[in-house]
Amino acid sequence: MEVNHISGIVVDSAMKVHSALGPGLLESAYEACLIRELRKRGLRVESQVPIAVSYDGEVLDVGYRADLIVEEKVLIELKAVEGILPVHKAQLLSYLRLSGKQVGLLINFNVEHLRDGIKRVISSRPKFSAASVSSAL
Repeated sequence: MEVNHISGIVVDSAMKVHSALGPGLLESAYEACLIRELRKRGLRVESQVPIAVSYDGEVLDVGYRADLIVEEKVLIELKAVEGILPVHKAQLLSYLRLSGKQVGLLINFNVEHLRDGIKRVISSRPKFSAASVSSAL
């Protein structure tokens, strides 16, 4: 399945979840409902996927987790915050680079209209190398 098609299904599913629940809940509630909706639509969804950092020839689990990875192609970072900050986009971009994924969606459910809370992020750089990880952290 193509990345754009997957992204479209994710956005449509998130809008359905947001229409049913509205803003103001915890991120974990939106995550559980979105997983259910995506699986109902036949997509493979992994949640809380560990993202390791490779440094100095060693792979380290330092606690990073992708909220969702859909069809092994699209990384989803969920938020339920007052507003998306530049650090949220930077976090998603770092997760994309560390995981080797190219496309990510940043979805903030704490908005009146979900269309205002969705950002698509594309990583044009390859997976982090050990040298770039040390300088990025």
